[in-house]
Amino acid sequence: MDAKRVVDLLYWRDVKTTGVVFGAALLLLLSLTVCSIVSVCSYIGLALLSVTICFRIYKGILQAIQKSDEGHPFKQYLDQEVALSEDMVHKYSDMVLAKLNKTISELRRLFLVEDLVDSIKFAVLMWILTYVGALFNGLTILILALVGVFSCPIIYEKHQAQIDHYLALVNNQIKDVVGKIQAKVPGMKRKAE
Repeated sequence: MDAKRVVDLLYWRDVKTTGVVFGAALLLLLSLTVCSIVSVCSYIGLALLSVTICFRIYKGILQAIQKSDEGHPFKQYLDQEVALSEDMVHKYSDMVLAKLNKTISELRRLFLVEDLVDSIKFAVLMWILTYVGALFNGLTILILALVGVFSCPIIYEKHQAQIDHYLALVNNQIKDVVGKIQAKVPGMKRKAE
């Protein structure tokens, strides 16, 4: 899936497609809050299998009544190649490996305090996440993230001027506070980059 299609999906350019993707993903996550992943996968498989078996039987009865020989109703899908190519697997595994290596080196840098300010920021983030973890479980955060990913871009697109104005105000306030803290605490001044 290329970047343009993802952007079109998140900005609701095709409402029907976005609605189906968003609804299916939200239904899956909500189902996981009630049932285990094994149960959810089994129910989805059973539902899909029930639909395809019923459709196959329906088409078979229809062919018997009309005395036609259309063949298997899913023949076009059975004839399609569904294997992953080696090139695609190598491409994506190399991308994942590069990101994993970058993440490991960044975590090493943060945990071994290469830069004191960055390590303190990371510690504050971890401290905040302990409170987030106490309030929400992982699935709740995923559901909130899914709703945010599908709603924030369109809200920002419609109200960009107001949002940019208030974000600039907040950003200036944060810079002022960080500047004051860095000026008062020894050893926290950023290196000139």
